[in-house]
Amino acid sequence: MIGFGLRLAIAGGREALTRLVIIAAAVAVGAGLLLVTLAGVNAVNAQLTRYASMYPQASTGGDADPLLWSTREDYFHGKQIIRIDVAATGPNAPTPIGVPTTPGPGEYYASPSLQKLLAAQPADQFGDRYPGRDLGTIGSAALTSPDVLLVIVGGTPDAVAKLPQAKQLTSIGDNIPALPETTVDLILGVVAGGLLFPVLIFIGMATRLSAARREQRFAAMRLVGATPKQISVVAAVEAAAAAVAGTALGFILFFACRGWLASIPFTGMSFFPDDMSLGVLDVVLVALGVPAGAAVAAQVSLRRVRISPLGVTRRGTPRAPRAYRLIPLVLGVAVLAFAIGHRPETSDGQTAVFLPGLLLIMAGLVLAGPWLTMVGARVMARRASRPATLIAARRLADNPKAGFRAISGIMLALFVTSVAVGVITTIVANRGPAPIGSTDAGTISTAFYGDPPSVPDTLLPELRSIPGVQSATVIHLNPVRDGEPGVIACTDIPKAYGRCTDGATVATVADNFIPYRESASSTRIWPAASVSAEDLQRLPVVSIVVGTDGSAAALERSRTVLSLAFPTFWVAPHAPGDFESDFADQLRGWEQLANVIIIASLALAGCSLAVSVVGGLTERKRPFSLLRLSGAPVRVLRRVVALESAVPMLAVAVVAVGMGFLAAQLFLKAQMHYTLTAPSVGFYVIVVVGLAACLGIIASTLPLLERITGPETARSE
Repeated sequence: MIGFGLRLAIAGGREALTRLVIIAAAVAVGAGLLLVTLAGVNAVNAQLTRYASMYPQASTGGDADPLLWSTREDYFHGKQIIRIDVAATGPNAPTPIGVPTTPGPGEYYASPSLQKLLAAQPADQFGDRYPGRDLGTIGSAALTSPDVLLVIVGGTPDAVAKLPQAKQLTSIGDNIPALPETTVDLILGVVAGGLLFPVLIFIGMATRLSAARREQRFAAMRLVGATPKQISVVAAVEAAAAAVAGTALGFILFFACRGWLASIPFTGMSFFPDDMSLGVLDVVLVALGVPAGAAVAAQVSLRRVRISPLGVTRRGTPRAPRAYRLIPLVLGVAVLAFAIGHRPETSDGQTAVFLPGLLLIMAGLVLAGPWLTMVGARVMARRASRPATLIAARRLADNPKAGFRAISGIMLALFVTSVAVGVITTIVANRGPAPIGSTDAGTISTAFYGDPPSVPDTLLPELRSIPGVQSATVIHLNPVRDGEPGVIACTDIPKAYGRCTDGATVATVADNFIPYRESASSTRIWPAASVSAEDLQRLPVVSIVVGTDGSAAALERSRTVLSLAFPTFWVAPHAPGDFESDFADQLRGWEQLANVIIIASLALAGCSLAVSVVGGLTERKRPFSLLRLSGAPVRVLRRVVALESAVPMLAVAVVAVGMGFLAAQLFLKAQMHYTLTAPSVGFYVIVVVGLAACLGIIASTLPLLERITGPETARSE
């Protein structure tokens, strides 16, 4: 029967061959996207692992001489630079990954992107921070991305040992800290929920093309003596043959486009092509899983044939979905709402609350989809004023599961991405960088922790001589722990940052003149400090603050001067927006990934709908032909088909986005006490354009209606 099934699939006439080619092409697209998704997850995990390797844990033991290691962060124009200081304590010390030898004092290796930046910028703004000899380029084995800015600087053992968080390493590569599970879970959850499900729906829809036609053929085979087992084998062979060809083509497409895909910064950073790799399990999963899934889909489509060879002609209205399908959706919302005011203290406890709540909502949306489709169809039928609207509504109400099946993937994708975009937009709005051109953005400060250094006499005059610098101020440590951490003489407070309260000689101030979560202000009144002017100079220095006109040259020259004056800094000289900008850039990278998933899922939904429309037209060409013979214009039939596809898709999009924003609001309120900030116009534009593209794909299938619904079809059927 296997050979017979292959002959039917390949040599069964032009219709069978056309069906085979269409299914294979559709499966190739789906399998290729599935491979890209799996490879993308592997690439992101590789990025996270390499990033974690820059912050290794101390290791001891063995015969190797220790390698001293200290990782710190620097900034340039809002971009993060990872600086690793190393020093070998002996000839047998391990070598950092990505470089041939450990750099000595006055030597360094730089990533390709950092080398380009060093060559393009004036030395007094950037290059002077890394004096010495450039030994070459850091290899990709140590880089998270081709765009990462990384420098490995050599030093003496005594100097590196005094740096913050310095540690001894006797081995490299086996002491990487574990990846944060929440980060990996977020990646896998967004990708799996947002893209894998639409891909699998698309593959399943493709393998069901002309299902009704095949049911009739298999029913005829049953009538002439074929057993249910033989029919099952033939159906599985036909579906698997197309799926195998499509899967093979999907692998070819993936490897042909891998280099181009790796260069796209889906998460804000591009990938190395080798990181877009597939594991053995990934290859086996796709190579065997897709054909197996196609065979299962073929088996499911033959339920009526296995019941009775006449089952395909006895088509009744399926049982209507019940309202109990809404229960998981309501429970999920209730769980998230309960978390407001009852949030667990531990991260494991929070995960145990938020994750089940979101999963319940996702499952509830899929389960409630057919019921919502049925309710919407009945409402549309009651308000229908045209024949096309009434016919489309009645068909959707009779079989809402079939109407929802093709767009179930888009519902889940829009929900997941709406949650992600809503949460990310709100966090960025509350914790994002200072606005460009503000006093905050024009302030550079360096803070000292532990044993504060002495300030060189030439430092402040050197800073004030830089063009664009308006003030350079030393702030001392407040001996009173309650309140702001710094104290300063009232006469030394720059006008841009406020003044003392009346009658005070010494004031308590923020260590950069900008209180937490506030902005710099020339009208701010700083309270008096319980420190005399005589005692002030004997207090240790807590920070140095440089006020500039906000120009990039003044900011970076000041940062370079401070970095050279205090080379053992724990926290690099920074502007108020640097830390927040780095954090916001990471979040925007995930937001960009969410937008990519929206676009891909909408495209897949459009293709799934197109396949569903074509399959539906093929199955119903006789009823449509009879309607045409009875006088129904082709434009009315086209409107019926368009409404059957477009109305559920648009309704599902509104419900999914609305539920996504509701879940985001509940999560933000419970976890961070934030109120949801509406996403930018770009999010809505992407959704609207994607939905319009889906409608365009559906419209492209409508010309087929006129060709297959002629009078000859009614006679021949």
